[in-house]
Amino acid sequence: MVIALLCGCAALPAATACGGDDTSPNASPSATGDISTPEVVTATSPEPNQPPSHSPSPSPTGPPAFAATVKKLTRAQVASSWHQGCPVSVSELRAITMTYWGFDDKAHTGTLVVNAAAADKLVSVFKRLYGMRYPIRKMVPVDAYKGSDYASIDADNTSAFNCRNATGSNNWSQHAFGLAVDLNPRENPYVYANGSNAHRNADAYVERPLHKPGVINPGDRVVRAFSAIGWGWGGSWSGARDYQHFSSSGR
Repeated sequence: MVIALLCGCAALPAATACGGDDTSPNASPSATGDISTPEVVTATSPEPNQPPSHSPSPSPTGPPAFAATVKKLTRAQVASSWHQGCPVSVSELRAITMTYWGFDDKAHTGTLVVNAAAADKLVSVFKRLYGMRYPIRKMVPVDAYKGSDYASIDADNTSAFNCRNATGSNNWSQHAFGLAVDLNPRENPYVYANGSNAHRNADAYVERPLHKPGVINPGDRVVRAFSAIGWGWGGSWSGARDYQHFSSSGR
């Protein structure tokens, strides 16, 4: 299945990226680890086995329009993140390759691996985030980090599917179903009930509200974009709070 969505975004200022902040960092790590396959037909899709393009071609009137493709995966494409016994099969997963707005105020192309049932809804959310110029640091499948949730978070990578247990639990995480997204995990860390977090590069981001680029705050436009598809935010939990985390179940 191939889906291509386009929207004009040229008139939206970069200052709308995070609730009115008018500054953003000048550097963005390159996106690698694309898992697209050859039949992609949209201009923003990378060639097979090549890293995603860093800067899609601008339109005559400004930044490129949002574009997304949704495709099936092979077992090899989720070699580290999927294993026998996972609660979903590889055939139930999809790769979304789509445009996102970077911290460098430029358009980039990244890939999320998600449950097929949620793919279209998530495309609509990320289309909204792109339109509001919400900055995303990086977006590659967790297989680029050999399935390591810790390494992906430490790299400030936005990701979705990973067949693993929930933090501090023996039960499946919603990520194991492809029904959760971790968005800008450095700017939006998992904060334990005692106020600590596991990543030192996120120490400056544990408090809320916090008005910095890429940060998610209670009730803001990012939270509302996910709420529009019925997904809940981990930042609203009691006790430990997972500011990066959105899921279909709210857990």
